[in-house]
Amino acid sequence: MMDLILHIALLAGVIFALARSLSGIYVGGYGTALLVAIVYGLINVTLGTLLKILSIPFIIVTVGVFLLFINTFLLWLTDQLLDDFEIDDLGTTFLAAALITLADTLLSWAL
Repeated sequence: MMDLILHIALLAGVIFALARSLSGIYVGGYGTALLVAIVYGLINVTLGTLLKILSIPFIIVTVGVFLLFINTFLLWLTDQLLDDFEIDDLGTTFLAAALITLADTLLSWAL
């Protein structure tokens, strides 16, 4: 349980740092970044899992690159659900999704 809490807290730190370094992302504060990490994680576990199962042929054909498009959609959906979290355009959403996915994968390996 502590690993999950630490994972979410560190992922929130990554999201907060991305918002400070990328000009197209706005996060109200660390609390909002924590909420983004929780909502994004819940959406990824529920809807993300379903989308990944349904798109297995595309994932295989693109050697996993299609997962970035799924994660971009999930991050866009998180943006639509939360008021204090804004991403300006699709390109920024794609870049942020790629970096968040990379950070999330590294955190999963480390914890």
